[in-house]
Amino acid sequence: MALPAQEAQLTERRLFLIRHGQSDFASADFRESPRGRQWDPGLGEEGRRQAELLASRLLTLERHPAAVYSSPFRRCLETIGPYLRAAGIEAAEEEDIGEVFTGEWEGKSFEEIVSADEELARRFRDQEAMFSMSPGGESGPDLRKRVESAIEGIISGHPEGDLVVVAHGGVINAYLGNVLGIHDQDMFFLPENTSVNTVVLSGERRRIRFMNDVRHLTDPGAFK
Repeated sequence: MALPAQEAQLTERRLFLIRHGQSDFASADFRESPRGRQWDPGLGEEGRRQAELLASRLLTLERHPAAVYSSPFRRCLETIGPYLRAAGIEAAEEEDIGEVFTGEWEGKSFEEIVSADEELARRFRDQEAMFSMSPGGESGPDLRKRVESAIEGIISGHPEGDLVVVAHGGVINAYLGNVLGIHDQDMFFLPENTSVNTVVLSGERRRIRFMNDVRHLTDPGAFK
């Protein structure tokens, strides 16, 4: 027997997957993760501005999230920081939603990476995922496995209420690809900095509601 529409809506909740703000690209900071030595910049000036606008947006949510989780990388913690301070809540750090490990490419720009390899440059121009080609880096299947397990663990650990997860572009792609049924290849779109990607949770069902939403950056007046 189907639930009435109003009751069905009450059983639905939302997972907000948010990418970090713009990084300080001049940073030479690294951190040791279980995957290896990884680039770990904080936010640049523009990233801090984006984080403040994101906080204004999250403060307009109809209800506080049941939990907030963040990658332990500085750019993610600094992105969600203004919201946490304003809302008076804390975030839990989850290592398994940390950035994809790119081996010898860690800390290098796209320009540096593709300039030395014409095949990489071709893949970059042709919109093909290329992170799995990094020497010594994490494979696509390994990334998808750890991200799916981590995010589903967060969901099952909080059976009620909305959830906020602040992570990285590769992590967001890995989880949304799983929701879309893309299991045998690397999915890659380019989530904007501080973009909100919303998944509706209804029991065991997962449904993408909105991707790459940056209206807090383009229309900040709507969230005051």
